[in-house]
Amino acid sequence: MGPRLREDDGVGVFAMNLETLTQLNVERAARRPALVVTDIGNGDQRMVKAADLAGDPLEAELRKQLRMGKSGMIEAEGKRLFVNVYAPVARMVVIGAVHISQALAPMARALGYDVTVVDPRTAFASPERFPDVRVVAEWPDVALPPLNVDHYTAFVAVTHDPKIDDPALLHAFARDCFYIGALGSRKTHAKRLARLVAQGASEADIAKIHAPIGLPIGAVSPGEVAVSIMAQITAQLRLPKEGTS
Repeated sequence: MGPRLREDDGVGVFAMNLETLTQLNVERAARRPALVVTDIGNGDQRMVKAADLAGDPLEAELRKQLRMGKSGMIEAEGKRLFVNVYAPVARMVVIGAVHISQALAPMARALGYDVTVVDPRTAFASPERFPDVRVVAEWPDVALPPLNVDHYTAFVAVTHDPKIDDPALLHAFARDCFYIGALGSRKTHAKRLARLVAQGASEADIAKIHAPIGLPIGAVSPGEVAVSIMAQITAQLRLPKEGTS
């Protein structure tokens, strides 16, 4: 399942009971998604943690609501149920304050992502080049730990500099980001994979990297490449994964 982009305000047909609200607040504080299912007929309510979806009687319906990030009415077993979806705000971490990043960052913000650009090269990583976006002009080993990168993060590496991209990608593997993409040709990527494996990356880790980054739409300009990246991230976020509905 993927993160939704904006948290629901919890406005449903019935007020949330105190026990459910307390459980929900624990999950939200930990950036773990959860759903609250309310029976419209009698007001009965239950909270379902995302981690507990497997085997739930409403698993297929709830996974779909969570993947789409939308609260709404469903019908199941002859009942009308309102499902409130609560999931962390999606983040994007962009490694490299380059031209592609200048196009990608505002695009991601418009789609509801909390965006951070990381680049130790202060000539590139400046507020003037990235208005209204958090910019951290530090090396990844310093910049990334405080960002609390997690599964609800899209991670994009575009510096083309192994000294910057490689340690950043290793960090993304460790944090299980829902999307990891890296700029470069197939030849460049093959060399990248060899370096990452030498630094301890597993086959499962490197299989997560989308490279060459972005959907193959024939993009040429930085703006077009940004569109292809954002489209690929959206597909990763919204389309059902193999074996799920």
